[in-house]
Amino acid sequence: MKRALFLLVCWFGLFHTVISQVYTNVEVGEKNQALADSIKNTPYPYLLPLWGERAAALGYNLPYSAGLSLNFLTQESDVVINNLQVGFNNGPLYNIDEIIRFNDAIARASALTFRPDIWILPFLNIYGIFGQGKSSTEISAGVFVPDSSGVWSKVSDFSTKANFNATIMGFGLTPTMGVGGGWLALDMNFAWTDVDALDKPVKTFIFGPRFGKTFRFKKPESNLAIWVGGFRVQFSSETSGNLLLSDLFPLEDIGGKVDTAIINVGIRQENVEAWWSDLTPAEQLNPVNKAKYETANRALDSAGSLLNSIDESLNDGESASVQYSLDKKLKDAWNFIVGTQYQLNKHWMIRAEIGFLGSREQFLTSLQYRFGL
Repeated sequence: MKRALFLLVCWFGLFHTVISQVYTNVEVGEKNQALADSIKNTPYPYLLPLWGERAAALGYNLPYSAGLSLNFLTQESDVVINNLQVGFNNGPLYNIDEIIRFNDAIARASALTFRPDIWILPFLNIYGIFGQGKSSTEISAGVFVPDSSGVWSKVSDFSTKANFNATIMGFGLTPTMGVGGGWLALDMNFAWTDVDALDKPVKTFIFGPRFGKTFRFKKPESNLAIWVGGFRVQFSSETSGNLLLSDLFPLEDIGGKVDTAIINVGIRQENVEAWWSDLTPAEQLNPVNKAKYETANRALDSAGSLLNSIDESLNDGESASVQYSLDKKLKDAWNFIVGTQYQLNKHWMIRAEIGFLGSREQFLTSLQYRFGL
C-alpha cells in the first residue's frame, strides 16, 4: 500500500508566483512639499504610463514605467485530498477514498521566476511570469477497513516523499492607489504550472491585497517600504497523471508490504463473514446489522481489489506504472504576509516578504531593475 504516495504528486504544480513590487505614491505633508512641487513642475518624459503627465502634474511620484525582476520563492503548505482513484499498468481505476486516511500531506516548493512588467496607467501595472521550480511532497497515511462491529482500524501504513520539476508561465495585474501618504495594492495573477508527473498544467489564481507605507531617506530616490496584507490561493482541483512505481519506491520493498496487507484484509473478511453467519435471520434483517455488513464488505472488497492489482503490476518490474485521478485543495486558502522593500534608487530595489499563519508558510526575495519607456 505504500505506493499510494502518488496521490499527492498532483499538488506539485502549486507555486506561488508573487512579484517584486513598486508603487505609484502621492507625495503629501510639509516635509515632502519640495519633492511634490518638483514633480508637478517637471515635464514627464516617457510614453508610459498613459496619462502619466497628468498624474505627475497632480504630485504623484511615478516609478519608471518598465521593470525586470528576478524572484526566488519557497513555500510549505498542507493539502487536503479527496475522491482518490488509482490504477496500475493502465488497468481500471479504483476509488479508495473510503479506505485511505492521511495523517499528514505536506507539500514544499521552490521557484525562480523572471517577471517583466509595465505600467499601463499610473495606477495599473501588468506583468508576465516565467520560471522553473522544484517541488516535493511528504505524506504519511494508512489503509483502514471496518470490522463486524463497525470500528475502522488500520491494516497497513506508509510514508514517503517524491520530488518533481515544473515550468511556470502566467500573467498578472496590480491596481494601486495612494492613501494618505501610504499606498494600497491589489495584486492578482493567473499562472499555468506544467509538472512532469501531471497530465495537464495546474491553473492557479493568486490574490494578494497589501497596505503599506514608504519612508524616505536623505539620499535622493532612496526609500524603505513596509507593508502588511493577505495572500489567497485558488487552483484547479481535478488532477490526473501517470507515474512509474520505481520513481516512487524501491520495488524490492513493496512486495512484502503488499503481502502483509493482503493477509490482514483476508483475516478481516473471514471475521466479518463469521459474525454475519452467527446472526439469526431476524438479526440479519436488522437495518443496523445489514448496514455494518454491507459497509465492511464494500471497504474490504475495495482494499482487496487494490492490493491484488498492485501485486499483479509488480510482475512488470521497472515498467510497472500507476495512474491516478483525484481532487485537491489547500487546507487554508488565506495566510498573512509582511514585507519590506529597499529602494536604492529609482532603478534598483530589493525586496523580502514572509507569509505565515494558517497552514502555509512562504518566503520571497527579489531583485528588480526599472527603466523608462
